[in-house]
Amino acid sequence: MGTFLHRLMILYLFLLSASNVFGSDICTSQGVTTCRQCLAAHPRCAWCSQEEYGMGGSGGSRCGLKQNLLDGGCSPAAVELPLSTLSIEKDAPLSDKASGIADDVTQIKPQKISIKLRPGDSQRFDVSVKQVDDYPVDLYYLMDLSFSMRDDLVRLRTLGNELAVTMGRTTSKLRMGFGAFVDKTTSPYMYTYPQEAVENPCYGIGTTCLPQFGFKNVLSLTEEVARFTEEVEKQRVSRNRDAPEGGFDAIMQAVVCKDKIGWRPDATHLLVFTTDAETHIALDGRIAGIVQPNDGKCHLDIENVYNKSTVLDYPSLGLMTEKMSENNINLIFAVTDYRVPLYKEYSQLIPGTHVGLLSDDSGNVVELITDAYTKIRSKMELELLGVPEELQLSFNATCLNGEVIHGLKSCSGLKVGDTVSFSVEAQLRSCPKEKSRTFTIKPRGFKDSLEVTVDFACDCACEENAKADSPLCSNGNGTYECGVCQCHQGRLGPRCECSVEDYSPSDDVNCIPKPGNPICSGRGDCLCGECSCHANEFGQVWGKYCECDDFNCLRFKGELCSDHGKCSCGLCQCDAGWKGENCNCSTVIDTCMSSIGLLCSGRGHCECGVCQCTQPGAYGATCEKCPTCPDSCTIKKECVECQHFKRGQYIKDNSCNRICKDEIKVVDKLVLDSQNSVNCSYKDDNDCVEHFLYYEDESGKSILYVVKEPECPQGPDILVALLAVAGAILLLGLVGLLIWKLLVTIHDRREFARFEEERAKAKWDTGNNPLYKGATSTFTNVAYRGN
Repeated sequence: MGTFLHRLMILYLFLLSASNVFGSDICTSQGVTTCRQCLAAHPRCAWCSQEEYGMGGSGGSRCGLKQNLLDGGCSPAAVELPLSTLSIEKDAPLSDKASGIADDVTQIKPQKISIKLRPGDSQRFDVSVKQVDDYPVDLYYLMDLSFSMRDDLVRLRTLGNELAVTMGRTTSKLRMGFGAFVDKTTSPYMYTYPQEAVENPCYGIGTTCLPQFGFKNVLSLTEEVARFTEEVEKQRVSRNRDAPEGGFDAIMQAVVCKDKIGWRPDATHLLVFTTDAETHIALDGRIAGIVQPNDGKCHLDIENVYNKSTVLDYPSLGLMTEKMSENNINLIFAVTDYRVPLYKEYSQLIPGTHVGLLSDDSGNVVELITDAYTKIRSKMELELLGVPEELQLSFNATCLNGEVIHGLKSCSGLKVGDTVSFSVEAQLRSCPKEKSRTFTIKPRGFKDSLEVTVDFACDCACEENAKADSPLCSNGNGTYECGVCQCHQGRLGPRCECSVEDYSPSDDVNCIPKPGNPICSGRGDCLCGECSCHANEFGQVWGKYCECDDFNCLRFKGELCSDHGKCSCGLCQCDAGWKGENCNCSTVIDTCMSSIGLLCSGRGHCECGVCQCTQPGAYGATCEKCPTCPDSCTIKKECVECQHFKRGQYIKDNSCNRICKDEIKVVDKLVLDSQNSVNCSYKDDNDCVEHFLYYEDESGKSILYVVKEPECPQGPDILVALLAVAGAILLLGLVGLLIWKLLVTIHDRREFARFEEERAKAKWDTGNNPLYKGATSTFTNVAYRGN
């Protein structure tokens, strides 16, 4: 028993000492020699700046856990331990409805946050966003006026009032404007010969056109909607030489010329871009000798015409994205059938854009704009501006019905007035040069934003009192800083007391980790009994025996720790959002979310940001393709159940708004008029047959046409049933009587026949009547004896 207790005590002491060692290793395993390095080693590491700490065996390493330092004799006043903090400086409540004063409308909460972060540490905060009702809308219609769009211009002249009335249903504060574009006014984009073709590009084809222009602001945004129609009626088409147009030049000017276009800061900005052609992109200007990149500035002259058309190249997609984000522009590409795939590719590269299918004469432009505006209002996505590279941000979205989606910074399926929230974690991966930075988090297309100021707690307060050539460092052989000496070249020791020239071979024994091992692991020199690690072109070498470095870790595609972490003594320390031995496995799952909002389309699981399909037959980036999986009717059935009938599995698990993005339209009768339509039906729990039609247009928009009244089996008619039962009983009675009568009749006839037969066989006459009995009866007296 005593032996057992003894072993148990030894085990306890071993674990306790191991715990202390582990706690110290967190702060000392990276060759920490300065206070700044100590703070960067781990968020829990503290530094002791006390002068005598560690001298004469009174303590250990100056970098360690706070309690370890205090236990080692460090004064609490000498402990350097800056802590990460977060404070909310402005937190106005969210607004319910837009008012007449812009500053009174608040759509994001909070509005200002200050964070103090140590390297490797993180802070978490919540952001709430709400779209207010009746928010102002600025709609600028940017139209291609090349010759092929002449029928579209005629159609638009009749649609101005309809567009105003339709958009007026969503806001009472609508402003509309109009702009036009063709292409750069130089060869080879325009006709320059003969001279008449310059003034009339339609010269030679029997009609008259306006001279070619790059972009002109025809009508600045105004509340007088009637002027929109008036200005459109005045317009005429022009004609350019090559097939692509200069639409991107026009978009850039419409975005950055805020004052001349008239964009209000407190409004939703819709820029509608209509064309039936491709558009020139950056570097296409080289064909005309235009090599100066687009500067992203406004260049409209006094006549509101773009005057740098022949000087600046077309803007790049990256520059357009940057300027659209700065000015909160929502771009809508309204393009004809053949151009939809191209502009969808542009839309993938320019966040916040939408693509709609424009009819040949632009007759559906009103419906297209309202649908795009509805989609814009139904999605909430956060964008980040000015985030320093050293700061890692991760998001979790809490969308409708309290559903939390990890790794996403967007919500969809929203209605005006819905409030969503995002949990944001900010982690400082390394220390930047600046001591403080400010960045912005804002909903895409919104004026409202959250301003986040980050103070980087990378420096120690004691560094401000550093003394160069201090007498404490062996009479000026080093700089005394935070309790330690930073020795000059060629000096070593706690107080720089040892010179390299004082080297003795007997000191080498202190620089060998194990007998037979090389001195300082072959990566340093033993000076004064201490390892002085060699400089290495690949990185830093440290440790008591130079055993550690920051470049001998696993690599992925040639990058150390996949460029998503730091190498520390042979092990990768991954940044936030990454894991694995070489930090190549992403913990973010937004790349695995399908278009319907399901993780890997519900047919697999997400591994390292990539879908691994588990459903037999499923494939694709998000397992969205599966020929052998249930058809569209089976899939959309649940959406009809939850969106239209408010029942079913999606209602029970609160996933209807996330999964079902289809528009529901109730009809009296289904009409299958397109190859993109699928006629579906199913039987519900009430034994009724529900009919619906699933339609998807070229732009990817899906609509479910649901028949208003399902086909249900008719219930029994009680009166008819009673009459039927009574009639059946009466009929059965009559049948029974008839059968009984029939049987009796047959029986009687048989008996009568038998009687007739017997009578026919009888042979008697009146002389021998078997029925006759005489009148006299004779009796014998048994008592008479003859006497």
